[in-house]
Amino acid sequence: MTPWLFALALNAAAGDAPSIPFEKYTLDNGLEVILSPDESTPIVYVNIWYHVGSKNETEGLTGFAHLFEHLMFQGSLHSPGEYFEPLNRVGASINGTTNSERTNYFEGVPAEQLPLALFMESDRMGHLLPVLDQSKLDNQREVVRNERRQRYENRPYGEAYKDLMELTFPVGHPYHHSTIGSHEDLQNATLDDVKEFFKTWYGPQNASLVIAGDFDTDVAKGLVETYFGPIPRGEDVPEDPDGSAVIEESKEVRQYQDVPEQKVWISYLSPEFFADGDAELDILSSVLSSGKDSRLYKKLVMEDQIAKSISAGQSSRGLASTFIISGTAAKGHTTDEMIAAIDEVMAEVLGDRPPTDEEVMAAKASFEVGYYSRIRTIAGKGDLLNNYNHHTGTPGYIGDDLARYEPLTSASVVESAKSVFDANRVILHIWPEGQRPEETN
Repeated sequence: MTPWLFALALNAAAGDAPSIPFEKYTLDNGLEVILSPDESTPIVYVNIWYHVGSKNETEGLTGFAHLFEHLMFQGSLHSPGEYFEPLNRVGASINGTTNSERTNYFEGVPAEQLPLALFMESDRMGHLLPVLDQSKLDNQREVVRNERRQRYENRPYGEAYKDLMELTFPVGHPYHHSTIGSHEDLQNATLDDVKEFFKTWYGPQNASLVIAGDFDTDVAKGLVETYFGPIPRGEDVPEDPDGSAVIEESKEVRQYQDVPEQKVWISYLSPEFFADGDAELDILSSVLSSGKDSRLYKKLVMEDQIAKSISAGQSSRGLASTFIISGTAAKGHTTDEMIAAIDEVMAEVLGDRPPTDEEVMAAKASFEVGYYSRIRTIAGKGDLLNNYNHHTGTPGYIGDDLARYEPLTSASVVESAKSVFDANRVILHIWPEGQRPEETN
């Protein structure tokens, strides 16, 4: 282990975790407000999370959370026109993202432009529907469908993750369908459907607002009350759907597409975000594929030379997670060879060659480095505060999060991994079309 990694590992072991100063309070309408002053740079970062993602969509109405990521930029009652225009004029950085868990919107602005950023965010929260018409829906629906074509359907391996999740989670599970939704559901969505979705999920009672950066706390509180306070509280949102899942039987699917190389994905169900076993599988992922000395890389890429690349990771989510191993076969080799080698490595890791103390310590240090990297910027701090608030209700959970890793040992990692890898799994191969076996009568 390099000296700096060793030093960070010692810091983690000593409980010397980073922290982000903040104050949290709630408006009468239910909006959670998190303030984190930081005078190091004369900018302010406004970050709002709506606690709705694709997991909250219903059958036949998929893709709506992501669709609203687009519709929310089409203007509101008191700020007609493109949302970007007034903010671009003051040099703002603006965007939004959607995943299965939440939708977020954010803008970084010069410190003196905080009132503008808060006004813009509040106006689309409280006054979007009066100007949301059929023309905007039609336009953004086609934008999203084209995005689906470009990002998923018309690029090599673009639909692999979507297909893998559909194979891993049964029909009707919140994670079975992709965040971008289906063409059919997007095409069939009516204006009333879309407005009803907004009314259900986009009120202040289902949102959290972070302001991070160079601002006066009292001034910020006054601005928040002025712009967001008058927005009426909506009805309480539905509870999260049932996220329990099991892979009833192992599946192995082989697809043939217009792709240059053989790739494979192996998916296992694993503990949800922050549950027992989640941190252990993070450590295992590092042992398996982080760096040239990692177990899978060393075996498949360096020694056997049957793979060009290999990765393993715990994809943590709120209802259920997946541990995914994926890789690309080297020229002259197949993904079937890769699976055999992967299984050999896993048998060793869970058997007579468990992770060493040094491997576990290096993995812990690597995760601590990652956390420090995330809070180097005001934007990173702000988003992390909202992330923890969303998942745990505690914006300052970063210390508790890192503390999950401190007591982990080789034995605890192996124990958690066995419960995952001893269960059924899903394997998805994607091979070049020209390698399809000839059909025989």
